[in-house]
Amino acid sequence: MILNNMSLIKFPLKVLKPVQKHLKQEEAKLNKRKQDLEAEDPFKDEGRVNDNASVDTDVKEKVGHERVAALKTEVEKTLIRVRKALTRIKLGKYGLCDRCKRMINTDRLAIDPAADLCIKCASKVKA
Repeated sequence: MILNNMSLIKFPLKVLKPVQKHLKQEEAKLNKRKQDLEAEDPFKDEGRVNDNASVDTDVKEKVGHERVAALKTEVEKTLIRVRKALTRIKLGKYGLCDRCKRMINTDRLAIDPAADLCIKCASKVKA
């Protein structure tokens, strides 16, 4: 694959430091959210009685558990994206599209600092 000159441009360190700081703060928030969700899970309650629970309580616990599980999945996905972005910063590859290796638009990165695909490649993935 032939790369254009735009793919060779890297962000200066003074630009990456605030991005890295923001991503680390986001990582800490997501880790805290993950812990909070663990505590909210009705199945984690040691006082939960499995044998004699009424039907409505049992359903409420199952729905609560499924809600927490879905939210934890989304938090995990976001956490992975943030960690990948932090790794790309360390490797000097932040801001480069994972597919075409061209620069990701800075407006896109401002909205989503963990973006790993340019608009063109992201639209191909969703199609």
